[in-house]
Parts: sequence; structure tokens; C-alpha cells
Amino acid sequence: MKIVAILVGSMLLFQTVGCSQSSKSKTASQKVGGSCEGCEVILQSPVAFDKLSCIDTLPDFNEPGPKLELSGKIFKADGKTPAAHVVLYIYHTDQTGHYTNRNNEKSYAGRHGYIKGWIKTNEKGEYKFYTLKPAAYPGTNIPAHIHPTIKEADKNEYYIDEYLFEGDPFLTASQRSKQELRGGSGIITLEKKGNMFYGKRNITLGLNIPDYPKEK
Repeated sequence: MKIVAILVGSMLLFQTVGCSQSSKSKTASQKVGGSCEGCEVILQSPVAFDKLSCIDTLPDFNEPGPKLELSGKIFKADGKTPAAHVVLYIYHTDQTGHYTNRNNEKSYAGRHGYIKGWIKTNEKGEYKFYTLKPAAYPGTNIPAHIHPTIKEADKNEYYIDEYLFEGDPFLTASQRSKQELRGGSGIITLEKKGNMFYGKRNITLGLNIPDYPKEK
């Protein structure tokens, strides 16, 4: 009996180690994008990544303010092939220009405020968010903006250029020159129909992202 117990225990240990190594290899990420302060909040999605939709409505959408639909496609590094199952996280200020923490969240999740959302692109690389157009920081000349973070399955999370809006009085030539064009330009033109603003932005994975591997 002792021999059987030892054999069973050894098999269980082997299986545990094997599963651990397999899990580690599947979750290993290639480090790209450089420093990304607060980007880890993308990993705190209230919905598991595999359950995310390509459409999300942020918590502020039914509050007073200019309603906004943001949509577009995410492409692979070649700029042509749709990138499916890419997670995109966004957050922005409320109508007072603050990142209001309504849910008593800690660390960066709290600093990002309550207006945040997650999507995962569909097979066509498409995504769409419904939210309110954010307000600029009070007492500054910084343009109103939306912060985006990208997470690909085999890479760590990284930031891309903020969503900015043509016609913003603070979007000066100086501000435009500061854009890194990570993922492509984030400056979008809004079209108003009824009580809704519509904006489109396509994103190219790896574009101007440090240490991003080149396709062979």
C-alpha cells in the first residue's frame, strides 16, 4: 500500500508541475511599449477577457452631457489585416474634468475614476464604445482626451496615443507636435447627428510602439 501511495503521490506531483509549466508558457508575454504607468488596470476588467463584447457602454452614458459613439477597427502590424480578440480599455474625465472615484477603488483603478470600459475586437477587428464626450481638466490648457490601453494575447499591456478631438481650442500646433502616433493618430473628427457625436479611429498594432517585434 505504501508503494501505491508513493506512486500516486508522484504522479499527482508530476501532473501539478506539468500543468504549472503549461499555464506559465501560455500566459508569458513579450514585453513591449516601454513604461506604462497605470496600464495594469486593463487587467482588472469586471468581465473575463474571453467574455468581453466588441461593444461597451460606459457608466456615464445616461448622465447629462454630450453623447459620444466611438468606433473603429484594429489592424495587425501590416495595417491591413483585421486584428481579432484584442482588448482595448479606455477611461476619461467626467463632465467637470475630474476622474471621479465613485466606487472607492484603490490605486490606479481609483485614479482612473468610474468612467472606464473594456471591449474585445470581433473577427473583423471592430470595436465600439458609447460614452459622453469628456471635459478638459479645469484650469489648464490641456485638450479634452480619452486614455486608451491595448492588450494583445501574447504581449503585455501598452498605451497608445490618446483620443483627441479636432476643433478643441486647446489642440494647438504645439500639442499636435507632441503626439507620438503610437498605434496611429488619435486625433479624430466628430460628426454630430441629432444628440449624438460620432467619431472613428482605426488603430494599427505595434505602430511606433518600442520593442514591438517586426513581422517576418
